[in-house]
Amino acid sequence: MEQFDALGALYTEWNAKINVISRKDIANLYEHHILHSLGIASFLRFSEGTNILDAGTGGGFPGIPLAIFFPDVKFHLIDGTGKKIKVARSVADAAGINNVTTRHCRIEDEKSTFDFVVSRAVMTLPELVKLVRKNVDRKQRNALPNGVICLKGGDLKKEMAPFGKNIISTALNERFSEDFFETKKVIYIPL
Repeated sequence: MEQFDALGALYTEWNAKINVISRKDIANLYEHHILHSLGIASFLRFSEGTNILDAGTGGGFPGIPLAIFFPDVKFHLIDGTGKKIKVARSVADAAGINNVTTRHCRIEDEKSTFDFVVSRAVMTLPELVKLVRKNVDRKQRNALPNGVICLKGGDLKKEMAPFGKNIISTALNERFSEDFFETKKVIYIPL
């Protein structure tokens, strides 16, 4: 809980220097960013030793909240914007989150493999899956097959259509009562 508590001051301080979160939305940090990131934890409990790639993490979402929630899981956060990945690294260090590594790179440049790739509204599902398919390891260690788990909002029928029945969409308003989650979903695509 101390690590979650620390995020408020850390992100507020960094956001004053670098626009990591919309300045209008920083007051909603816990609901719109931290709790939203934890929507993935409400969908799947990662096994100890799982390796996760957070593709397009920005300032550390969903990776940093998930790393706090799953201290025995390894999270590798990447982003193409150097100043944002600097914020993620600094926040992880200052909050004492030891299961996070960071790298300033584009998704196309990350060659390592992971059990799951997570993201939060980075790009369309077909684009993301095309870019990260190479990063999903074939060795399974969790209750669900390895793949991509995304946090998305709005009408996703068109984005989800190419995956047919191989996709699971879970409405977050079934798990969280706040109005913000009315159209938010966790999308899982096994690869």
